Amino acid sequence: MQTNRPLVLIALILSMFMAAIEGTIVAAAMPNIVGDLGGFTLYSWVFSSFLLMQAITTMVYGKLADLFGRKPVFMFGVIIFLIGSFLCGLANSMTALVVFRLIQGVGAGAIQPIVTTIVGDMYTIRERAKVQGYLASVWGISSVIGPLLGGIIVQFADWAWIFWMNIPLGIIGIIGVYRHFHEDITKEKKSIDYIGSTLFLIGISALIIVFVQAGTVWQWTSIETISLLLLFIISMILFILQEKKAPSPMMPLFLWKERLIIVANLATLLSGVIILGLSSFLPTYVQGVMEESAIVAGFALSTMSIGWPIFSTVAGHLVLKIGFRTTALLGGTALLIGTFLFSLLGPDKGPVYAAVCSFIVGVGMGLSSTTFIVAIQNHVDWNVRGAATSLNMFMRIIGSAVGASFLGGLMNQQMQKYFQNKEVNVNISNTDLLLDEDMRQNVTADELLTIQDGLSFALHHVYQGLFIIGILTFIILLFFPKVTPDDAKKI
Repeated sequence: MQTNRPLVLIALILSMFMAAIEGTIVAAAMPNIVGDLGGFTLYSWVFSSFLLMQAITTMVYGKLADLFGRKPVFMFGVIIFLIGSFLCGLANSMTALVVFRLIQGVGAGAIQPIVTTIVGDMYTIRERAKVQGYLASVWGISSVIGPLLGGIIVQFADWAWIFWMNIPLGIIGIIGVYRHFHEDITKEKKSIDYIGSTLFLIGISALIIVFVQAGTVWQWTSIETISLLLLFIISMILFILQEKKAPSPMMPLFLWKERLIIVANLATLLSGVIILGLSSFLPTYVQGVMEESAIVAGFALSTMSIGWPIFSTVAGHLVLKIGFRTTALLGGTALLIGTFLFSLLGPDKGPVYAAVCSFIVGVGMGLSSTTFIVAIQNHVDWNVRGAATSLNMFMRIIGSAVGASFLGGLMNQQMQKYFQNKEVNVNISNTDLLLDEDMRQNVTADELLTIQDGLSFALHHVYQGLFIIGILTFIILLFFPKVTPDDAKKI
């Protein structure tokens, strides 16, 4: 049977929309969720728990897709994602929400990498550059709608609907792929790298938990932190040894011998830190420090997703004309400029300034992310395309997890430092007050100003950190090899 490419693409677009809108709609709604459920200290865990499971399953799904085909892996992931979404809407505490986000993350690990891999399978090299740009545009467009829709939902309805709206989209995506996508899978015996997968899951889980807990809940020199870091190092050493001898390794190590893949993955890791650093904390800054509404906060973040789709589409055309390296460097330049402008952000600059900075970062993400995916898929054969695509997605997820946890820890640390030097008796838990207009009325003007200044002080350090990440990203992209879609070799 022939694959119906237009109908499959529509199903994939809806699934990508569902995954993309989930990230931004939750970020925009988090101030209101915290105001309802409390638990500001678990703020970063709402993002990190989702990213933890997404990170440790993405590579597994990519390898399974190379072994058993894209369709069954995609459908399984979407079903788990929908179960998690339904449960998130029922959460009655921040702890329950974190647990249900873990389930959601298990499903999310399959969606974006497998969708991107299916597109790589269905289209030729020339078509792929444009279609991947369109697919990234869908990610961006849905992200535009996400913050605005999130602001509207939490203002006029129950925040549970930011999770429940995924269900009809996911069902349509499953039906479309099941009925209209057909692939030829070889009948040879499949070999699953169970040992490698287990070691990978243990090691990455330990690393992300360290980033979330160390510096805030635990000291960096505590027995918990050191034990988990040792577990990570030991697991990764054993993982690499296992991958060298496994007949069908979960992560083919030869991918790390290619300069194109190394540079693309390292730049993707750093850009993941930038994206989560902005999407996690910008709405809180706009609402808590600038005292704007959830809708305005959503607007300030959504402009990043306006620049992203526009320049993802542009990147799909540019790589065919000026090559991968030049297009990637243009993206790195935009990220550098955007993060620099964010490092200058202050309460007096207002939400419009924040929105412009977000747009420029979106331009950089659009130019770079599409370029990386197309370059990598052109560089590998079908039997490792799922693993190579998932590896790039994994690096962004790890970057996002590090960004959400490390930058969250930096924010909490700087706020505690700020409050220690103040005569007004406030602490980090009082930040909840900034995110609820009614609760603001219950504190004195001095207390409110101190809390706002503390949050502004802390987030200024976060944005300075993002600028440093922007510099490193640009430097790494200087080493991107000069290849075009026509001369990229296959490995």
